[in-house]
Amino acid sequence: MKNRLKAYREEHGWSQGELARRLGVSRQTINAVETDKYDPSLPLALRMAKLFGVNVPELFIDDWEPDE
Repeated sequence: MKNRLKAYREEHGWSQGELARRLGVSRQTINAVETDKYDPSLPLALRMAKLFGVNVPELFIDDWEPDE
């Protein structure tokens, strides 16, 4: 799942460490999410979206389509 986390973080002028501190996670977690190596839990995705004032689908891009 792709995401726009890095773009939103940079818009706010925050380092990965600062974003991690605000969310209560490690900097490594932020790096892993930004590089698409880790999909965050639903509670963390909700906290991220709330912090940036956006909806989860605006932050995370899921290109999955159901089979017809």
